[in-house]
Amino acid sequence: MADGDQQVDDAGEDGVPAPKNRFKIILIAVAGLLAVSGAGGYFFFFHGQKEKMAEMAPPPPKPPVFMDVPELLVNLANLPGERVQYLKMKIVLEVKEQPVVAQITPSMPRLTDIFQTYLRELRPTDLNGSAGVFRLKEELTRRVNVAIAPTQVNAVLFKEIVIQ
Repeated sequence: MADGDQQVDDAGEDGVPAPKNRFKIILIAVAGLLAVSGAGGYFFFFHGQKEKMAEMAPPPPKPPVFMDVPELLVNLANLPGERVQYLKMKIVLEVKEQPVVAQITPSMPRLTDIFQTYLRELRPTDLNGSAGVFRLKEELTRRVNVAIAPTQVNAVLFKEIVIQ
């Protein structure tokens, strides 16, 4: 009899059992509704963004163009009585586009002269270590850009540096 009384208490007036915790069911339903609406909102707002970003992306940059400078061989500045040391260099100029090479080519004798006169003032100690080579690269880049203005060179690159 105790079992029968308990079933009557759990059942409603219609004989259908009433849920024990309506709050849990409502909470689960609301959470599901939020998840579905969040996914729909994401799809609605961000689905077309990938195509738009692909359209807005800038074209890939063009690779730089490299221009060879004739090989340079100069003697370095020394104190009287010291042995003569020589600097041999192969240099490449990095420019943005091929038309810039056509603008620089007529100025190549001037660039060679600028390089020769600057390099002859250097001492062997000026070229010691990576800091010395970096300063040399920066100074040559600056001098090239002054000589060929308004055209600009991105960098002076060394193919070979030999001090003998």
